[in-house]
Amino acid sequence: MAIRVYNTLTRQKEDFQTVVPGKVGIYVCGPTVYKLAHIGHMVGPVVFDTVKRYLSYRGYDVTYVINITDVDDKLINRAAESGDSVEVLAREMTDDYFGNLKTMGVDTVDHFPYATEHISEMLDIIGTLVEKGIAYPLNGDIYFEVQQDDEYGKLSGRSVEEMMAGTRVEANDLKRNPADFALWKKSKPGEPSWDSPWGPGRPGWHIECSAMSMKLLGESFDIHGGGLDLMFPHHENELAQSECCSGKPFARYWMHNGLVQAANEAGKIGGQHDRHGDVDVDQASQEANKLAGSKGAASVKDLFAKHSPETIRFFLLSTHYRSPIAFSDELIAETGKSLESLYRLIESYGRITGSDFYKLETATTEKKDAALTGGPGEFFEELTHLRSRFLDAMDDDFNTGGAIGVLFEIRRTINAFIDQRSLDTSDARNETDVAAFTNAVSMFKELANLLGVFHKPIDKAGANDDAFAASLMELIIDIRATARTTKNFEIADRIRDGLNELNVVLEDRPDGTLWRQE
Repeated sequence: MAIRVYNTLTRQKEDFQTVVPGKVGIYVCGPTVYKLAHIGHMVGPVVFDTVKRYLSYRGYDVTYVINITDVDDKLINRAAESGDSVEVLAREMTDDYFGNLKTMGVDTVDHFPYATEHISEMLDIIGTLVEKGIAYPLNGDIYFEVQQDDEYGKLSGRSVEEMMAGTRVEANDLKRNPADFALWKKSKPGEPSWDSPWGPGRPGWHIECSAMSMKLLGESFDIHGGGLDLMFPHHENELAQSECCSGKPFARYWMHNGLVQAANEAGKIGGQHDRHGDVDVDQASQEANKLAGSKGAASVKDLFAKHSPETIRFFLLSTHYRSPIAFSDELIAETGKSLESLYRLIESYGRITGSDFYKLETATTEKKDAALTGGPGEFFEELTHLRSRFLDAMDDDFNTGGAIGVLFEIRRTINAFIDQRSLDTSDARNETDVAAFTNAVSMFKELANLLGVFHKPIDKAGANDDAFAASLMELIIDIRATARTTKNFEIADRIRDGLNELNVVLEDRPDGTLWRQE
């Protein structure tokens, strides 16, 4: 199946064909670094980190770029409020952002360009637009004249008049059209400024991304990503100024991820997500309900204190990237509970093989002849079918929700094989079955890694507390085993029932008793 991508520009899914065969350029709008990152800042990076992993697996050479906006009105205002310089504030917030990306497993980004390091490229674009008569100077500012672009509005699908409603527009009564937007702003006293042919100033927001994307990926590249709330005015203006400057198509595919919204109610997450994202997303509704920082959006650091980063990543990918994400602590916790069944499969691998799941080497590029061999035909046939379904889901506009659902089916299929072949009973195992089990788990890990999960063991806070709890549970399990051996079933049952009340479940197996907290 060919990869199909939903293109916001055309409002339909299209076969994925790159500008340069075999290569992919991805540009994602990063943060304006004036405050600590919240959960909404993580959605785009996680989504497109997963997109890069999958495209790389399919054999593409992918370059992934996320920009850092380190000069902007918001930054200047926040710096003035805090008493810090713009540079100091931007550096602190950027470090926070980078730290959160690393914790979330976003490690495939090739370039993090800073706006302040590409002023010359911005001035070149602005100069070209002025020369072409598409932009004009006005009292030290430079404005893009929207009426000079016959295709202005093609991304959002709205007329200039419609786009004016509720839009943040630079206040200047002398503009030729109220919708004209600033490419360059005359600096006020005390603000950051750079020399330009039109006097000291600083760039407008939109011109920054045009300059950085074209510098690193070329005048035409493949995927431009970002949150749905950026489609207008940011992406609309970015598209207009870029194509008017170069005379070439800017981004071939525009991919917009849905926004994080406060959930109205909790619901089950994990194992059953097969949505294909064929929904007509209402942008105005999403923008109105998005969980913005001003509305108390969860700090990423606060979330890490409550939930493992891997759980949060799974939670973000459990919904098709174009759909809104219903956010609540309860829903993330539900994701964590569903993940326990996958972690138990990982534990089973270690127990049955005596090897470390996380050291299991898997392919990073798809092998066309990747059929499972050397084991029971029916078992491998089912796994091969499930693998195809996983890849089909990802081919269909990167449907991570559907792919995650297949992971849970693979887990159920492998668990059934463990039970059928008595792999949990050490004296009943044979090498052929263990080898087949290892191949199956290897396939599971290979697919899971495409989602950016199960690369390494979870880092648990309070490691000393965890070690103490594990030792205490070993003692309790030993006492219960002794009670059962001496036929003191009343004590044994009391231990099990008491642990159940504490949400601790005991699982008696032929080779010992396991415990887990639910």
